[in-house]
Amino acid sequence: MKLNYSGQEQVKAAPAVVWAFVQDPERVARCLPDVQEVVVQDANHMEATVQVGVGMVRGKFKFKIEVLPDQDAGRVNVNVRGGGLGSVVDLTAGANVVDNGDGTTTLDWTGEASMRGPVASVGGRMLDVQAKKLIEKTFENMGTAMSAAGGTLA
Repeated sequence: MKLNYSGQEQVKAAPAVVWAFVQDPERVARCLPDVQEVVVQDANHMEATVQVGVGMVRGKFKFKIEVLPDQDAGRVNVNVRGGGLGSVVDLTAGANVVDNGDGTTTLDWTGEASMRGPVASVGGRMLDVQAKKLIEKTFENMGTAMSAAGGTLA
């Protein structure tokens, strides 16, 4: 099952704050909804355990996450691989970091996910809705965290 999404998140913080935030893997991973544990391996790699529910199926998924900020290109890319409940998830997402010129930033994001296994078979349309919600909520959480940090990120 292959899924594609896109959207925008308005961040009430300057691009410099956004770049400082996306270069901190712990902060990025903590924006995943229902995250239970984060283990940072280096500046770009971490593992996260997330509680996932699709319909009646609920359980923990473990993900390897790679965050690749490229300030020169004005883009941050995220690769997520892992799974649980006998299913495998591959997610590639990215956001263009757009300076609005007024101290705010727009994250213009896209994401593509594929899933194989029992959850994909059972979940069907509900999986599409849940995956979209998960991606939107992650970017929303990032926007909220960056806005709250304002100019305080180093």
